[in-house]
Amino acid sequence: MSVRALPAPADERVWLRRAVTVLVRPREVFEGIRDDSETAARVRSEAVLALIMLAGIASVLWTPTYGRLQDDVANDALNVAVIAFVGGSLYGALGYFLGGLVLYALTRVIGGASYRQVRHVLAFAAAPVALSLLVVWPVRLAVYGSDVFRSGGADHGAGNDAFLGAELLFAVWSLVLLVLGLRIVLRREPGFERL
Repeated sequence: MSVRALPAPADERVWLRRAVTVLVRPREVFEGIRDDSETAARVRSEAVLALIMLAGIASVLWTPTYGRLQDDVANDALNVAVIAFVGGSLYGALGYFLGGLVLYALTRVIGGASYRQVRHVLAFAAAPVALSLLVVWPVRLAVYGSDVFRSGGADHGAGNDAFLGAELLFAVWSLVLLVLGLRIVLRREPGFERL
């Protein structure tokens, strides 16, 4: 009878905390991704899922299509929330797998990281975009209300440009974390210091 070692729930909670600490101490989080064992990847999976879903939702909310959802009177606030959750989750998953595949192909030129490691770096680098869903969107909804999801509402002009600028700052922050994360994960073998 074989007994399979299951990860301790405490390990999963550590990675859920790291989904937040990557924002302030990214080096230790990305160094942890160097461990590509099945057990290590399994305990990171909940944090990865949360990050890609939240980042996906934040990303789709900025698309022009979502800015017109309530032009159709059949779409009330609940419909918008469900559509954003489902669409954002799908968008996040697509970005995770396809974006991870593109990054993996690019990093194969210099070698040193698995497809799973590159995807996990991508997920943790998306933490600022996920944070924007919790920081920017509540304020934007408080200021503009349902006009955010209607054509020609009050959410145009300098105020909306400020929210867009804030969202772009979160996106740039994510790109910086992505570059840093790839550098840290790829640096584990000699010869990758040039990254």
